[in-house]
Amino acid sequence: MNIGPYALANNLFVAPMAGVTDRPFRMLCKKLGAGYAVSEMVTSRRDLWDTLKTSRRANHEGEAAPIAVQIAGTDAQMMADAAAYNIDRGAQIMDINMGCPAKKVCNKWAGSALMQDETLALQIVEAVVAACAPHNVPVTLKMRTGWAQTHKNALIIARSAESAGVQMVTVHGRTREQGYKGFAEYDTIAEVKAALRIPVVANGDINSPEKARDVLAYTGADAVMLGRVAQGRPWIFREVAHFMATGTHLAPPLVAEVKRLLLEHLLDHYTLYGEFTGVRSARKHIGWYVKALPGGEAFRAQMNLLQDCEAQLQAVGTFFEDLGERMDRIPPGTGYEGGRELQSGKNKNQEEASA
Repeated sequence: MNIGPYALANNLFVAPMAGVTDRPFRMLCKKLGAGYAVSEMVTSRRDLWDTLKTSRRANHEGEAAPIAVQIAGTDAQMMADAAAYNIDRGAQIMDINMGCPAKKVCNKWAGSALMQDETLALQIVEAVVAACAPHNVPVTLKMRTGWAQTHKNALIIARSAESAGVQMVTVHGRTREQGYKGFAEYDTIAEVKAALRIPVVANGDINSPEKARDVLAYTGADAVMLGRVAQGRPWIFREVAHFMATGTHLAPPLVAEVKRLLLEHLLDHYTLYGEFTGVRSARKHIGWYVKALPGGEAFRAQMNLLQDCEAQLQAVGTFFEDLGERMDRIPPGTGYEGGRELQSGKNKNQEEASA
């Protein structure tokens, strides 16, 4: 599929996740089979653009095209300015955040809170599209099904966005009210897909090759976006791709390969963040990798006490060397296991969404 002028390698996408989908993680997921990845959200507040946090998020050195950046904010002109700021720093696709449920974002009426004000949401879309058009930068939109179970307006906003020039819409099958609780529903995504001519991406609780297949079939979506399942299991993308192509499961990765991937990921991570921040922010990634592995919890507690890159690298290397003496491959399915099997029927999905 294409987003504007960009042909994507496949229809398996990495979801933008604050504090997770930084440049090293995005590059790793693409290396392991993801066809597309979106950055962590970059604020539209000009006073924060010179901060180290924002400068890191706007750093795309060595990242393969297309470079997609998500922006968040509540003011149409500020969002247009944020688009221009990121285009100047290499962004090739601009994604508007109307999906983040975090309180610190929604309390400022950004993220999924924008879905409460359809007029403002459309003004922001129009302003960003206008700012990106001269640069031939396509604009995409990520949103939820609505603000609450009693106020699902994804279809209304999606239609308005398409008319305004948005070239792809991603729908997370939960309301803001749900956060990440309950279960994603896919009827709303199917309704949006049926109504739009532009590509539609399904997101939410897609945590296995079978679930990806079933969600694509049920919704008619053009692509699926995977988030939490890729934390500690970035090879999920090649597993899904293999299953889609063959109907069979790819063997889990060798322990030796995971060791190599994680050590390379850590080195790239330290390069971006430096030693002090890099060691500390890498802990969550290491924790996700080892969480379901034998001895993983004990190792995680030990590893969290380490204060320098060399000690962290050595500890990770030793853990996987010891693990490799006990098993050749990582146990299948290691990683996030949220959600449940796809249920058909609108009433059933709605019951689960409110559970």
